[in-house]
Formats: sequence, C-alpha cells, structure tokens
Amino acid sequence: MTGIRCMKYWKLSLLVVCLMGSLKGMAQQKPNIVLFFVDDMGWADLGFRNPVFETPNIDKLKKEGMSFERAYISTPTCSPSRASLLTGKEPVRFQMVRHIPEGKAYNFDENGRTQEEFHLWEKDPVQMPSRNWLPLSEITYAERLKQYGYYNMFIGKWHLGSEAYHPIKQGFDAQIGASNFGHPKSYYQPFFKQNNPLADSSDGSYLTDVLTEKTQDFIADYKESKPFMLTLWYYTVHGPHIGRKDLVEKFKARGLEGKYAEYAAMVAAMDESIGKIRQSLVDKGIADNTVILFLSDQGGYFTNSPLSGGKTGGNTLGEGGARVPLLMYYPGVTKPNSETSVPVQSIDLYPTLIEIASGKKCEDKQINGVSLMPLVKGKKLKSRNLYFFRSYEDQYAAVISGDWKLVKYHSGRYDLFNIAKDISEKNNLYGTNQKEESKLKSELANWEKSVVVQ
Repeated sequence: MTGIRCMKYWKLSLLVVCLMGSLKGMAQQKPNIVLFFVDDMGWADLGFRNPVFETPNIDKLKKEGMSFERAYISTPTCSPSRASLLTGKEPVRFQMVRHIPEGKAYNFDENGRTQEEFHLWEKDPVQMPSRNWLPLSEITYAERLKQYGYYNMFIGKWHLGSEAYHPIKQGFDAQIGASNFGHPKSYYQPFFKQNNPLADSSDGSYLTDVLTEKTQDFIADYKESKPFMLTLWYYTVHGPHIGRKDLVEKFKARGLEGKYAEYAAMVAAMDESIGKIRQSLVDKGIADNTVILFLSDQGGYFTNSPLSGGKTGGNTLGEGGARVPLLMYYPGVTKPNSETSVPVQSIDLYPTLIEIASGKKCEDKQINGVSLMPLVKGKKLKSRNLYFFRSYEDQYAAVISGDWKLVKYHSGRYDLFNIAKDISEKNNLYGTNQKEESKLKSELANWEKSVVVQ
C-alpha cells in the first residue's frame, strides 16, 4: 500500500469511527427512564405529607421535580393498576376489573397457574368475570419504547399472569424477580414457597434490598449504546407487613407499635432503595440524562387521613383508595418543587413515556390516557373526565370532572363531592340540587355502557 493510499485508508477509518461515535452519541441523547412503582402505598404515607414516615429520598425527588397532587388509578387494585399503567387503557375495557387471585378456590395450582381465562368473585353483587392474565394482544409501553430504540428491563412484582404472560412476553428484554404471585409469603427468605424467582439470594436477605442490589447491578453493568427503560415494581409495601428488623426497632423506639411500625419500616426501606438506585445513576454518569417517575398502585392498607377510604373497607373509590402519589423528575425540563392539582391518571404515563422517547406527541389510538408533558412544561391540559371501575362490592364506579366527583353503587346509591373544598369527602352533596349532579350521572352512565362487556 502506497503512502497516499495508506493516508486515504486512515482518513476513511477515522471518518467511520467518528460517524459511529456520533451515532452512539445521538442514541444516548434520548433520556434513560426509571419507573418506581410501589404496591399499596397511600397518598399520605410520605415524609413531606406525614412526619410519621421517613422518606428523605422521595422528599428530595419532589423538591427536584413535579408532584401531581391529584393523581389516580382508574381501577385501584393490584393487577388492573398494573395493566392500566402498561397499556394506557382503562382495564375494564379488556375485562380486568379485579386483582388476579390464587388458590384452588379459583382453579389456580400451587405454582400460581391456571388455564381458565376468567374468574368470579364470591362477594361481587353482579358476578362480573375478570381476567386471569393480561392478554398478549394488548400493546404495552415496553413494546412501543422498543420501537424507539429502548432496552426494556423489568424488575420486581408482575401479577399479570403466569410464565406465558410474564414481562419478557410483553415487550421487556429481560426480567428479574417476577413471580406468578401477587405478594411474597415473607420479606425474608424464602420469599415464595413455590417458584421463588430470587431463591439464589442469601439467607437473611430482605426482599426490598435484594431487588435494589439487582437494580444497581443492572445500571452498573449496562453497556448498550441505546437508552434504557428500567421498570422497578416493588413488592413492598404490600402485606405481609414485615419490615427490615433494624428499621422496625427504630420506629418502635419512636413509639409506633405492631404492624404500623412494620409498615413504617417497609416505607423507609423502600425510600433507602430509591436513594441507592439514584446514586447508582450518578456513579454511572447518567443521572442528568435520566427521567425518574414514582407512583403507587392504590391507596394504603392503614389510615389514609385526611383522605377517606383505602385499599379495603368498601370505599376504595374514595380519595384514600384511588388517589396515589405521583412524582416526576425530568432533568432540565421539570421545574423544581413544582405542583399541579389537575386530575390525572396512571393511564397518562403510557403516552407520556412515548413522548419522552420519541420527542413527538403520542398518536396511539387504542389508549385512553393523555401525555402529561404539557403540564410538566407549564402548559394546560384539555379538560376531560376521569373514570373509575372495579367489581368487588356495592361501590363500583365513579367519575371525576375538575373539582367534582360522583361515586355510583349497585344498590342505587350515589355520592357527590366537591373535592377541592372537601378533600375528606365528608359532605355528600348528592340530592342538594347541584348542577353537576345530573350531568355527571349521565356521563358516567354513557361511559359505563361503552366500556362494560354485556
């Protein structure tokens, strides 16, 4: 090879290297995304709302980003809440109106598997069937983000079906810790009696800490040039309420007792986890290009004061059951310590994720949610109604329109509240000639006819 040809070859090689480097840089310009999803954590169970709890890392996240003060779950219960988050759809539209059960009474085997597509609930007054898995035909945010060049990692609780319907069948590239069950048998090993997906962790390990370490390892070892979407769905703070022992003693010393001390310890361990994972992003050098999202799947098991209702007790569509914490930190985009009182739902995260990943408005026609990016950027959302549906008991449907909320019961009862003036839902205004009453009744009835399979 002559000197001239050698020089040309060297320049061409340098150009190829530069182009490859540029393409890699362009791929990495898209932000990474980390989604923290907590199980059964009440809206009020955070340090910045209730000093009983210690959540310095979540409090810091709020100060850095935006808090959606009126965020809701359209079907506030375990499995449907997950399905709506993944699909951007109201779960009643694909007949998932309850959590996926387990046990022989519902024709599940000891490994959490069933061949039956639907189950019935003994106390449901209308005996509405509900699905036992998320249909593979539903489009998930993982499937869509993959189209925009994202690597999708899933860690933690699934509760949307057994192995044939696990995360890796629903658009995720890899999964860690997903089981066929809705909650662990213990937060200390063995976490599950059958099909323990984390059986390799050491004796004495605490489940939340194990998931944290797995997540930190993923971040530290990640070498792909493409951005990642990391979905961490905690098992905590769902029962059984078993806190990490050192933290339980700490809260007992502060005067908390019994299961509430255990619960406070679980919240604190989850908060520690978020702090460690965010530090891993810093150590990796990618924190400034990573969007953080934090929310819960429904209201808490314990008191949700000042909100009414909760996970149990027949008032899950009350603010204490349907309203959840939702925080978002988008470096360089979210205004620090900002808040919005515009009612939103978890179904809105699907189009929000698509807009973050693509830089364009989500045009998916099958979803019910809308992107939250206008609110994040200080703009307004078009006014709309938010709808709710679950099938366990007499109370089953609701609609929120701005400050107003109408709740419907199979028995014919209605509740009407002005949430802006009555956050605790103590003053039922139904039957007091409020102009919103007939309007919301009609709109809820029309929505119900359009979504419920007859």
